[in-house]
Amino acid sequence: MPIRPTYPGVYIEEIPSGVHTITGVATSITAFVGRALWGPVNDPIVINSYADYERQFGGLSTLSTMSYAVQDFYLNGGSQAIIVRLANGGSAATITLPQDTSSPPSSPLSSPISSPFTTLLLNAASVGAWGKNLTALVDHATKTPADMTLFNLTITLMDSTGTKVVTSEKYLNVSVDHNNARYVAKVLQQNSNLVVVANDSIGGTDPTRDNVPGVRPADTVVQILSPPQTVPTPVPAVGGSDGDPLGDNDFIGPGTQDNKSGIYALEKADLFNILSIPPYNGSDVGVSVVANAAQYCEKRRAFYVVDPPSTWNTKAKAIAGLDSLGTKSDHAAVFFPRLMEVNPLKDGQIDTFVPSGAVAGIFARTDAQRGVWKAPAGQEGTLVGVVDLSVPLTDDENGELNPLGINCLRAFPIVGRVVWGARTLQGADQLASEWKYIPVRRTALFIEESLYRGTKWVVFEPNDESLWAQIRLNVGAFMHNLFRQGAFQGKSAREAYFVKCDSETTTQNDIDQGIVNILVGFAPLKPAEFVIIQIQQMAGQIQV
Repeated sequence: MPIRPTYPGVYIEEIPSGVHTITGVATSITAFVGRALWGPVNDPIVINSYADYERQFGGLSTLSTMSYAVQDFYLNGGSQAIIVRLANGGSAATITLPQDTSSPPSSPLSSPISSPFTTLLLNAASVGAWGKNLTALVDHATKTPADMTLFNLTITLMDSTGTKVVTSEKYLNVSVDHNNARYVAKVLQQNSNLVVVANDSIGGTDPTRDNVPGVRPADTVVQILSPPQTVPTPVPAVGGSDGDPLGDNDFIGPGTQDNKSGIYALEKADLFNILSIPPYNGSDVGVSVVANAAQYCEKRRAFYVVDPPSTWNTKAKAIAGLDSLGTKSDHAAVFFPRLMEVNPLKDGQIDTFVPSGAVAGIFARTDAQRGVWKAPAGQEGTLVGVVDLSVPLTDDENGELNPLGINCLRAFPIVGRVVWGARTLQGADQLASEWKYIPVRRTALFIEESLYRGTKWVVFEPNDESLWAQIRLNVGAFMHNLFRQGAFQGKSAREAYFVKCDSETTTQNDIDQGIVNILVGFAPLKPAEFVIIQIQQMAGQIQV
């Protein structure tokens, strides 16, 4: 604030520079939506490695095409992913811990008993047959042996054979007392990835209700949990099922948008840049799901990597099926054919997998090495872990598919399997779209999202020349930094981009309506798809 001089001397005043640095957003956060062995349902979970996926969602599974896509993503250079697990029905396994008969109802609880003691029941943290492999062990070697409300609880998850420990959790000095800081229901809810208390008053006995710490619904009877007795051997879980295979309604069915479930569970995620929906309906994704997913990506400024249908087993069928793919969005691209990889769950046999996970990984790898403006294709776009392609393509066949906007995966001697196309589904030559190329579309999305987040400080500022100058300064600095990194065409900044915000873009009528208009333009780099080399014989040379 301005200094008010009161005495003779020197005063120091700091003046704001008006600089609001705009930071570029991430470009390759990939969202995967599909089935998994375990993990929260309809809840976007951020992971940073395939080890995270194994720990939180169970790793590879023959029931989950998504698990293979996530593995391919990280094999090919992916960094950060968002996983949305979906389930069609299913149930959670339950562990019933035996009641300690030595603890009478007069046990020293810090709150009055208003209902009978209830046997402590544990539910697997999520639905699925995986919960059958859970066990619980109880002992009373606590810090205060005289306190009969305390006990120690060990939860173990075994593998499907029951011989190997997958993971284990141990909770010391947990209590059945609602008012204890180590109340077992809250401790498990906030810390355990394996189990929750099933019959606690926080969420009631209805497994569909949210267990919110400290919230006790009025229609739920307060149940006082009985301290479980020491068990000499682990208590196994019973029940638990995976439910039915996923269908279109699990992704885009009635109520999914309002409930933020299915693909719309990503509404709970702050940012994602790439979307992959591996096959679930037999071996394909429903046409309506493809259409809705592309539309949702347009809304969220993201890019959808579409997998080729299983019926595309020849070049001719790919051409014939393009119009029935489900979308022609410039926020989407399709890659053909499918990949042949080793399946470790089938004794190392070669199996067929969709390319979206691997392609998203190449997107991420290219972004990190060269920038989002570089086409994620070419000899640098090698497919790691791929032993073959389901449909080998020749140059001539590639020449028929590329002009239609179908990106080909090719196999070349020495180089190996590579991505050999970088067009959106608006990339057909006849469409003459300005969003023909993937890097152009993704560069624009990157700039749009960065400016959207980086100019929010402008809201409610006085709308006059002083504000416009600050906007030009900050947006211009961001665009110039991209120009220096080689993101645009042109030898000079004037040729590469412009930022305009003044009385011409924002009229007095706009000011009266509270509107400030910012015009940003850029000259995108476009990939060199066709390299033409002209060779000529020299008939002779005249000496000068």
